[in-house]
Amino acid sequence: MAGFEPRDADWEARVRASFARQPFMEYLGAVIAHLAPGEVDLDMPHARALTQQHGYFHAGSTASIADSAAGYAALSLYPAGTGVLTSEYKINLLNPARGEKLVARGRVVKPGRTLTICRSDVYGLEAGRETHVATGLFSLVCLPGLAD
Repeated sequence: MAGFEPRDADWEARVRASFARQPFMEYLGAVIAHLAPGEVDLDMPHARALTQQHGYFHAGSTASIADSAAGYAALSLYPAGTGVLTSEYKINLLNPARGEKLVARGRVVKPGRTLTICRSDVYGLEAGRETHVATGLFSLVCLPGLAD
């Protein structure tokens, strides 16, 4: 993957501070596991409250971390004084989401001034093995004046 250049020298602190202000990610137990320009990985540990009736992670919790990983990957490249909002996404659920935790790997595919396209792949980690449980494509909008 080509390396991306952030448009804000303080990009890492800005991404971490914005993520820390998200009560929903805190509720899910999600944490930033990897952060680089155009790349964000989020870990979410298994919790009963995040599952559906069969004990798998609920699709809503899976999609939520996929969306945030993509959004923060995009934000890492945005200029200071801007924020990020998802304008559209499509996610495919590939396998039952199970394991000790899920990892969402958000990656910028095409950065832009206004619209950035990202992908996010989610994996279930169980007994040291990864299972690809979801993949999505995300359109993120760079909003001036909506500082994250």
